[in-house]
Amino acid sequence: MHATGPFSPLSETRAIAELNDRSREIFRQIVESYLMTGEPVGSRHLSRILPMPLSPASIRNVMADLEAAGLIFAPHTSAGRLPTETGLRFFVDAMLEIGDVTADERSRIEAQMRAAASGHTLETALAEASALLSGVSRGAGVVVTSKSNARLKHIEFVRLDPTRALVVLVSEDGSVENRLLDLPAGLPAGALVEAGNFLNARIQGKTLGDLTREIVTRREEMERELDALTARLVEAGLATTVGSAETRQLIVRGQANLLDDLKAAEDLERIRLLFSDLETQTDVIDLLSRAEGGEGVRIFIGSENKLFSLSGSSMIAAPFRDGSQKIVGVLGVIGPTRLNYARIVPMVDYTAKVISRILEKGR
Repeated sequence: MHATGPFSPLSETRAIAELNDRSREIFRQIVESYLMTGEPVGSRHLSRILPMPLSPASIRNVMADLEAAGLIFAPHTSAGRLPTETGLRFFVDAMLEIGDVTADERSRIEAQMRAAASGHTLETALAEASALLSGVSRGAGVVVTSKSNARLKHIEFVRLDPTRALVVLVSEDGSVENRLLDLPAGLPAGALVEAGNFLNARIQGKTLGDLTREIVTRREEMERELDALTARLVEAGLATTVGSAETRQLIVRGQANLLDDLKAAEDLERIRLLFSDLETQTDVIDLLSRAEGGEGVRIFIGSENKLFSLSGSSMIAAPFRDGSQKIVGVLGVIGPTRLNYARIVPMVDYTAKVISRILEKGR
């Protein structure tokens, strides 16, 4: 999207605060028309749809003020106007009327998420959430979580030599991870089997985080059942696997939706750049992770973030939590800046809450 022009944030903020009701209504109509059609809006069209009687000349005067405030701009030589990124941010923060998720939509989201989670892996449920949000938004649905959220099936300690062992983790989805572990000096011969048996008796359906918290809270029980060196082995094995399993993974569904609404050659270039952004998984994961920093839904618009500085895209994202209320991932939607914010914000928020409830109840 075009730059907002040579206006400082302070002058923009002051100009925005001074908008009267007529200016706000004209600005609202420009933004809502853009979100609906993606097309510039001219004064003649505005004069027909505004709730108050204003001549095109009067509207053009207001549009000039809005442009001076950095809220709208004229693309190319068009007589119409589009909102700038500053204007979109102002609209989203101060004027957006958030819709609600209907009872039917709530039921559908609940049913789809629970069906995907029941008898399947957490990753399956998250992929379903990503696909669902993609279908609702006509953008790309995205989820980021850590591998430590995978539910475990089996753990085993395999001795490599007198000082090292391999910790083998098998998840419910069949994935296997191996981690090296330094062994305590003087460890009894049967300690590796004993430690594995102790953990496997408690592992079914739990994530690494769940299992680690349980061992911490039941330390006295562990120390009664195991000798001191074997107990140390259990704790060291969990610490090694939890620390290494915090690798973030990104799930993206519905990129093809982004091709459905192209209006010009520059749109195709913008989508090409967005596809390039999505392929740079580390940057997308970093951006999604920023949504973990607060409660509720976060909205990132265009060049407010370096990831979207070229493609002019937006992201709507919300965190989800596990049974201990720890944030364990983020889900959301990435698409053009003219996303239907009023509809997508509550959908993202509700889907995140459904995933949190599934994790809280252990599916």
